[in-house]
Amino acid sequence: MTDIDDRFTVLGARPGKIMAVHLSYISRADQRGRRPAAPSYFFKPSSSLAASGAEIERPAGTELLAFEGEIALIIGEPARWVTPDAAWNHVASLTAANDFGLYDLRANDKGSNVRSKGGDGYTPLGPALIDARAVDPAALRLRTWVNGEVVQDDTTAGLLFPLAQIVADLSQHFTLETGDVILTGTPAGSSVVVPGDVVEVQVDAGIHSTGRLRTTVVQGGRPFDGAVGSLPAADDTQRTEAWGSAAAAAAARTGDRSETGRSAGDSPVLTDSPVLNAPDTRPVLTPELRAKLARVPVAALSGQLRTRGLNDVTIDGVHALTPGNRFVGTARTLRFLPHREDLFAARGGGYNAQKRAFDAVEQGEVLVIEARGERGSGTLGDILAIRAHARGAAAIVTDGGVRDAEAVAAVGIPVFTAGPHPAVLGRRHVPWETDVAIGCGGTTVEPGDILVGDGDGVIVLPPALAEEVVDAALAQEEEDAWIAAQVASGHPVDGLFPMNAEWRARYESERQN
Repeated sequence: MTDIDDRFTVLGARPGKIMAVHLSYISRADQRGRRPAAPSYFFKPSSSLAASGAEIERPAGTELLAFEGEIALIIGEPARWVTPDAAWNHVASLTAANDFGLYDLRANDKGSNVRSKGGDGYTPLGPALIDARAVDPAALRLRTWVNGEVVQDDTTAGLLFPLAQIVADLSQHFTLETGDVILTGTPAGSSVVVPGDVVEVQVDAGIHSTGRLRTTVVQGGRPFDGAVGSLPAADDTQRTEAWGSAAAAAAARTGDRSETGRSAGDSPVLTDSPVLNAPDTRPVLTPELRAKLARVPVAALSGQLRTRGLNDVTIDGVHALTPGNRFVGTARTLRFLPHREDLFAARGGGYNAQKRAFDAVEQGEVLVIEARGERGSGTLGDILAIRAHARGAAAIVTDGGVRDAEAVAAVGIPVFTAGPHPAVLGRRHVPWETDVAIGCGGTTVEPGDILVGDGDGVIVLPPALAEEVVDAALAQEEEDAWIAAQVASGHPVDGLFPMNAEWRARYESERQN
């Protein structure tokens, strides 16, 4: 721990208040799937301040320490009930900040961020101040580097709420005093860091610059005491929020640099969850496996899964929008919740989960939508179908309705749905989240599951069983075709279907010849 005076060097004194904005950049809000109508805030203790060059500890037993590069405003003249037009006159200077947060404690805080963002060293500031009178608050550039690689790069032109509006809004509620600090939010790109990582943040305004605010992450040795208070707990929701996306959170377990921007050696120390620490052994849908699955009817796959004890693997109540459509692909998931006006207002507009899912679906993937079997509105229309088709998606499966059904059918991508409906999404649904396990048509679908669809419906194939099941189904199809030929030539089905010993011997003999 640095000496207490060092923590306040850049400010010249200990601030009375540190206020932070929850969501302020368009890029971050859209990443989170909600655009707030007005700014909201939380407080951080002044004991959380640190100087450039300081270390931050990731506490023992935790995994989700995340950085947030931000612009910090330092109040000059006290402000109370000031207008947005006059608010910037009350800002003396600005500097770079890093609003660190420990997502393992976020759920326990229930929105207050007292523990998750109040730790010692969780608010580095500096290294230099920029005179607020010398810059345009709408033309500031913010950048963050992790281990020398740029991970955040945005400008205040991309703010939902101008900096002056934030100052004016806070001044409605209490007096902003000289030396108070306002952390003005972070753009997209915030993610998890691990011991050994170096995070740098810099703010530039033309010829003016704060220089790089440098913080090194180190491993703490002292765990939290459960006898005193609640313990850290990380779940999939917090991992997704901390890493920035479900894909990045999943990739962190395998060190996939394409998603996390981190090498395998930088993967975080996870909790003791056997599922999270287990290697991912799910096979990839190879071209060879895909070709075999394309030859097998869904009914044959269903029969083979049933012999292996899997009966609840069909997506019930959905049918091909265009008869004759067939597909094979891996699941990419999208979840809708029942419509609620306030939730739709917060998460239904802008670059919401529905739009993100259609923009993210990859070549050969099936976009699977959980709509709870609700047919009273569309879950997609022709524009989104065109987008999925352009991305190379194998199909779209929804247990809800489809809007613009004829136009969607004309796009050419296989769509399996509960039926057409003219109403827009917001009549029945709130677009909620992507890339999570969902329930569609009465069965659970996980991202990466293999789906096959044809005129009989859609089946979910666990990847670990895919090769075994398709080989058995192909063998059964060959046998059934031989039986069908015998029946067509006039033989009765008794003893032939299923085959008795005599017919079995004849079949095996003909196969060998």
